[in-house]
Amino acid sequence: MKIEIVPRPDLQSLGAEWRALEARAADLSFFRSWSWVGCLAEERFDDALLLRAVRQGQVVALALCNRRGGRLCLGESGDAARDAPFVEHNGPLMLDEPGLCAALLRAAAAVPGVRRLVLGGVAPAVLAAAPGVALRCQERQAPFVDLAAIRAGGDHLATLSANARQQIRRSLRHFAEMGPLALHRAGSEPEAQAMLARLIALHEASWQARGRPGAFATPYLRRFHTALVARSFARGELDLLELRAGATTFGFLYNFRLRGRVSAYQSGLASFAESQARPGLACHALAIGDSLARGDAVYDFLGGDDRYKRSLARDSAPLFWAEMVPRWSPTGLALRAVHALRPHAASLRSTRRGRSESGQGGAA
Repeated sequence: MKIEIVPRPDLQSLGAEWRALEARAADLSFFRSWSWVGCLAEERFDDALLLRAVRQGQVVALALCNRRGGRLCLGESGDAARDAPFVEHNGPLMLDEPGLCAALLRAAAAVPGVRRLVLGGVAPAVLAAAPGVALRCQERQAPFVDLAAIRAGGDHLATLSANARQQIRRSLRHFAEMGPLALHRAGSEPEAQAMLARLIALHEASWQARGRPGAFATPYLRRFHTALVARSFARGELDLLELRAGATTFGFLYNFRLRGRVSAYQSGLASFAESQARPGLACHALAIGDSLARGDAVYDFLGGDDRYKRSLARDSAPLFWAEMVPRWSPTGLALRAVHALRPHAASLRSTRRGRSESGQGGAA
């Protein structure tokens, strides 16, 4: 196998190559598809570096990175503003071959001038394959609903706690009093763009009421999502859903859909004074029911420990945000020394506690 390093690749022509590998990849998240990776790519990857693994003339792996101040960022720009759309289930696009991810990441870390390898929103297997020592590493759980398992048993609500079932049913009854409950899916790209605009208005009103900007707060973010809808709608990779009770819209959902996996990305929810009105729970409960009926395998709430996610999903998977440094760099050596000393420090603290409890401690 040969791994090619291509500085500043032609991003226009890369799209066709990326799509061809997508069709052969066994494991593919929406965030590793060209719909996401290629969205405003010329703007996001201003110092792009492509890693291409080739075996017997066939491309078996691709990874698009961006260089920024000695850091090489996988699937991201390294600039907080341009990375604000927030990638998850990130990683190289590749065939399912042992050692392939590790070989690609070793090549990435060995690029001249790279001092740190930045991995955002990656699964444990990608983190484990990365060379070096973690300078920082944050873990977030991504709750999900295993629709395939529920389909065998029958009822999503039956898998939830009694309190969650009660809240969902009470909220659905409340909205049903306003009129028949309905889930409407955007049927064209213009309709999807119009629904996105209405979703953003509700989303921003809700977040600004809490003193926070929300997920669409800048012109760049709105441009990104407008472009993303245009790229992904015709491919059937996008769901913009309007949830109604009679003539009343109580929420919108902005979900991605790829290979049976629905990713619940953002929402815009109407505000109601009544305590039993929980539009978020109601919207997702109806969308999960719709996904079950459509034969989807997973309804993924993505990263975050929000209460509504824990109420609706019983399973979760870890995702990691890490920054790796070479093992033999001064920073790497110092981190390894700290990691090596931690068990001894814990043992010493335990010994001191034991002596104190038995009266063998130092001076009072």
